[in-house]
Amino acid sequence: METIKITKTKHSKLSELDFDNIPLGKIFTDHMFICDYENRSWINPRIVPMQNIATHPATMALHYGQAIFEGMKATLNAAGEPLLFRPEKNAARLNTSAVRMGMPELPEEIFAEGLKQLVSLDREWIPKKKGSAMYLRPFMYADEHFIGMRAATTYKFIIICSPAGPYFSERIKLFAEKKYIRAAHGGTGEAKAAGNYAAAILPTEKAKAKGYNQVLWLDAAEHKYIEEVGTMNIFFKINGKFITPKRDGSILDGITRMSVIDLLRHKGFEVTERPITLDEIKEASENGTLEEAFGTGTAVGIAYIQEIGTDEGTIHVSDDSPVAKEVNDTLNAIKIGESEDVFGWMVPVS
Repeated sequence: METIKITKTKHSKLSELDFDNIPLGKIFTDHMFICDYENRSWINPRIVPMQNIATHPATMALHYGQAIFEGMKATLNAAGEPLLFRPEKNAARLNTSAVRMGMPELPEEIFAEGLKQLVSLDREWIPKKKGSAMYLRPFMYADEHFIGMRAATTYKFIIICSPAGPYFSERIKLFAEKKYIRAAHGGTGEAKAAGNYAAAILPTEKAKAKGYNQVLWLDAAEHKYIEEVGTMNIFFKINGKFITPKRDGSILDGITRMSVIDLLRHKGFEVTERPITLDEIKEASENGTLEEAFGTGTAVGIAYIQEIGTDEGTIHVSDDSPVAKEVNDTLNAIKIGESEDVFGWMVPVS
């Protein structure tokens, strides 16, 4: 790959950040990584000061939705060294999304080096407080100026960074959505495509208006099988065993999800990936075998679920999540170097 050209900012905004009061998704670091796709090649990788991007009114992503993204976090170990959590998985998933959306794959070397050099340059923005991190947002979009239904010929890949505090501090409530859907078989549900999230905004706002935190998505055909939560994959503990919906093309391949499965099995729990009906969860709640439920995702980490609302009533999940908390503590300890990384997940940024 080409050498990454670095242009440093002349006026850092780091002094303006209150690390004890970080607004979610509103503060960005001093720099950004950019790489262009032209003539079937990725060219001109560079780090520049954070700035607006000139956008032509006919930019194809605005009209036809060719836009994908990833979510990652950088943390610090006790020595102040930045750490990345399984970045190779994000690089691979970005390319899986790109293929589904008719976009060019990005060489993983560009993804990795751009990420490492950007995080290294803006390392002082990484919060030191436990439970906090620097959120990383790699994304790709079609930037060709053309009105017409076809794949674009030019794209931009960009990485931006945003310091972040803990996401959910309290137990959450979900609303099982039976009118709207997130994804269907043959659709883009497994891709981390921007349009998937746009389609989720209205039902999520409706759920929040009813007093819930997130939507619990059900399958598109029968509104019977549980798929995932608004920004998370989901797990249930029933009668001592964990189950999570099987990936079938309409569920995002969560990196926290796959890591939690590994951790649970490492701790001796049985984990099964299979279809799960909402009626099964309701029955387990009523007969006392539903012990825990939690969501997993990069932004949230692990979110403990209190209850699930439906049009017919409320399904009580649990008032405590001892195993989920243990897994969350283990995962967080690995991410900041306090616990042995037996899986080889963490990548240091020199």
